[in-house]
Amino acid sequence: MFDVAVLGAGAAGMMCAAVAGQRGLRVVLVDHAERLAEKIRISGGGRCNFTNIGTGPANFLSENPHFCRSALSAYTPQDFLALMKRHHIAWHEKHRGQLFCNDSSESIIDMLRAECDAGDVQWRMGCSVADIGHGEQGFELRTSQGVIRAAKLVVATGGMAIPQLGATDFGLKIARQFGLKVVEPRPALVPLTFDSAQWQPLSELSGVALEVGLQTGQGKARGEFLEDLLFTHRGLSGPGILQISSYWKPGEPIVIDLAPGRDLAEELLASKSGNRQQLHTVLAGLWPKRLADRWLHLAEQGGKPGLAAMRLADAPDKTLRALAQDIHQWTLVPSGTAGYKKAEVMRGGVDTRGLDQKSMQAKTTPGLYFIGEAVDVTGWLGGYNFQWAWASGVACGKAL
Repeated sequence: MFDVAVLGAGAAGMMCAAVAGQRGLRVVLVDHAERLAEKIRISGGGRCNFTNIGTGPANFLSENPHFCRSALSAYTPQDFLALMKRHHIAWHEKHRGQLFCNDSSESIIDMLRAECDAGDVQWRMGCSVADIGHGEQGFELRTSQGVIRAAKLVVATGGMAIPQLGATDFGLKIARQFGLKVVEPRPALVPLTFDSAQWQPLSELSGVALEVGLQTGQGKARGEFLEDLLFTHRGLSGPGILQISSYWKPGEPIVIDLAPGRDLAEELLASKSGNRQQLHTVLAGLWPKRLADRWLHLAEQGGKPGLAAMRLADAPDKTLRALAQDIHQWTLVPSGTAGYKKAEVMRGGVDTRGLDQKSMQAKTTPGLYFIGEAVDVTGWLGGYNFQWAWASGVACGKAL
């Protein structure tokens, strides 16, 4: 018999269990995996992009966008850095506020394990849950290691991203069992794919990378980023695509600016007079050569013969303006995503309108809580999802 059972020993689950345990509650942490916190272990190339210094509500997607404000303001990146300082973990900042461990992500796992041990949290690893009952005395979990009874239950089972590490929809099934609504889940922070015949002319650009502007959606659903793009054999990836994928909806186009921060038409027209450079040479100064070659080759196939060899001085103004517009507004309609196997997170999840924003408790089932990725709060790429895990875990742990 425990005061609290926490399902899921990932970032949010361990954080919640540690806080609740250190506040005097008898806590058991249950996870079906044999090895602890695999998602933390592999994140950030093994160095764990554990937060982003600029985290705020605007960096998250949710059908209830104000829900995350309370938890994020109550537990900030500075609070997590203070915890790391107590454990003597060194870190460094990469671009756009992303913070990484100097050494291995194992140091974050060791820290969370130590914090749980400081709260006398009991561990049940390699323990699968077959059934969850609920009555006046709380919750009864029938597991592969026997029956666990707890007055309160916290669901921190994550989302469906990276099923090869054991990710499932178990948390969403629990939510539905207790009558909570679920915002339709889908892969997020994921590469975008294209019809193979459509992409074949561009497949030879695999490995080419450059900074671009990306946008998709309209109104409040609009996403816009300046980030790196990577061409692959099947489509597009890289940080920019992962970011925009969270906003992309099937059937909608994405618009890519391949020369962000410039007015290419004005530049070409201004340098046109007497310029004997070929257009191919001009574009090769703007992009990787392979991209310049392929772009002009495809333009010629599309009805603009002789474009690559045309001298800038000889190019009609109309041609230069059209070329610039195509580069600034390259419009594509993806056929889909690379799926949960390649996704970093799940978008959607337990509808937050059914949860209390300060405690994460289900409004219709006292004693039942949902935190972390299982909830319909999805962060941008770059440490934001970890900060949501820490913040929602702490909010719940204190409320317990």
